[in-house]
Amino acid sequence: MDSIILYLINIIQEQYKQICYLLLFICKYIPLKQWAFDDSHSPEYQKFKVDKLPTVYTPATFDYQLYIAYIKHRYGYLIKPIKRRSESDIPKDLVCPRCGAPHDYLYKNNGAKGQFMCKVCEELFNSDNIYNHTIELRCPYCGNILVPKKERKFFRIHKCTNRKCSYYLANKRKLPPDLKPEEKHKYKLHYIYREFTMDFFRMDLHSLPSNATGFSFKKFSPHILGLVLTYHVNLKLSTRQTSHALKEVHGIDISHTTVASYAMTAACVIKPFVDTYDYKPSNILSADETYIKKLGKKHYVWIIMDACKKSILGYQVSDNRSVGPCILAMRMAFEKFKVFPSKLLKFIADGYSAYPLAAQYIKAQKGWDFDVTQVIGLTNDDAVSTEFRWVKQVVERLNRTFKMSYRITNGYNSDEGALYGVSLWVAYYNFLRPHPHNYWKPLNEIDEFEKVGNMPAKWIILIRLGQQKILEMQKSSAVSGNTCS
Repeated sequence: MDSIILYLINIIQEQYKQICYLLLFICKYIPLKQWAFDDSHSPEYQKFKVDKLPTVYTPATFDYQLYIAYIKHRYGYLIKPIKRRSESDIPKDLVCPRCGAPHDYLYKNNGAKGQFMCKVCEELFNSDNIYNHTIELRCPYCGNILVPKKERKFFRIHKCTNRKCSYYLANKRKLPPDLKPEEKHKYKLHYIYREFTMDFFRMDLHSLPSNATGFSFKKFSPHILGLVLTYHVNLKLSTRQTSHALKEVHGIDISHTTVASYAMTAACVIKPFVDTYDYKPSNILSADETYIKKLGKKHYVWIIMDACKKSILGYQVSDNRSVGPCILAMRMAFEKFKVFPSKLLKFIADGYSAYPLAAQYIKAQKGWDFDVTQVIGLTNDDAVSTEFRWVKQVVERLNRTFKMSYRITNGYNSDEGALYGVSLWVAYYNFLRPHPHNYWKPLNEIDEFEKVGNMPAKWIILIRLGQQKILEMQKSSAVSGNTCS
């Protein structure tokens, strides 16, 4: 019996050695597919890459007299004032911004161009020296001071101009060998940092419009309002088709402008309830953007949804595809978490650079540390796309569902109309639309819906819940205002 056990142990050891040899051979000669899609392998995708945060450095100042005394005590060398051959035109009140040395220790470093050099600390400065600022931004690879280059709508672009920076040299080596000099500008080579100039966490996501306090029915009843929303939103009829259906089916003579007014006001009232509802989201979110038209011009709708429970958690409408609306949509979605999951959160998006840039800003402002997984392309060419393609397809299917409801509008006439039109559809999608995912029931079931059996009554209940939420927000704002005063 003992001999058999020893024989099996010897076989296991031999097999273990063979496995180790095979692993070494595979690692050395067979390239494996990368698990994380690193776009740095392709210089063409460098412009879509968000670099890591810069090094924030606070310039240190000291007293020049103490420094002169220290140099004399330590090295036996006395730093003397400058002996000038001719009379200097350096202002008498000019001092070194770093050590405070007077004009007797200052050179003109570049003639009449305005740059000076201190003999004590060898600091170069001018009228806009870095010591007039509280902090300075440095490249995390070479330590060079970043230079502001461009002003965008929401941020300022800083660039490392050091030609010997390791980041620049590494990207330069990845350029195609047959690249023409005039095509070099198409590739991102230098380190870039985007400094945000707007605080997106101070913006009010749940502002109350002036006409969102209630309804006054001079001619029609609340039930007719429910019918209007049912035909217009649920059945995807245009305002004119809704007006025609109400007249032909129910004998209600209502104009299409009144239908549009009812839909607009209902969206204003329901939106606070939809935006602040406790969805109890999972840790897998999917994000994407699609386009709509406003007065013939392209606008964008940002949508962030719970990939598991299918609820829409955050949305924004914008006239541009920059990072600002993306941050607001992510903030709206993340506020649904009672405790932010941090690294447990799986945030799936496409290859657009706004998502990692927004994640970088949110981490710096709120400390919410999470990773953005980007599914790039239409085919599963890498391991990340293979694993998370299904999450991206969920939000793509949602976009097609939204477009089916949007086509009847032929576009919007104003930014406010576009926002409240989308919010009205989000309310229908989250609370009224039957989903096969939830056994043909709404995604979020409200207790008040159990007492009614038709869709117009459910719309009226949603409006009542929205009015209650508005009153709560008004009371809380009034209390906070009294407290502050």
